[in-house]
Amino acid sequence: MNQILCKRSNAASDVRCSVCGQGFLVYWAELSRSDRKTVRQQIQEQLREHHAQQFAEGEAHDVHPKDGFHLPEWVGSPEYSAASPVSGEEAPGV
Repeated sequence: MNQILCKRSNAASDVRCSVCGQGFLVYWAELSRSDRKTVRQQIQEQLREHHAQQFAEGEAHDVHPKDGFHLPEWVGSPEYSAASPVSGEEAPGV
């Protein structure tokens, strides 16, 4: 799977967390409609996991990373991620 970048957005969203309703823009490169459906399901799983991790640690608010997150998880600098947006603008990736 190509790497996908999900960034928080309060204005527009491609995906919303089913637990808290937080919106996310999704940056993906040339995925088919069926692939996007699969990716959305994976994003939803990751968003639920954010809540499960924080619940286990006793925290119940602001659980999603402020700077966004990658699928699959990226451990390097964001500037080297294949999913980093080229411009500094937030624009829907759909």
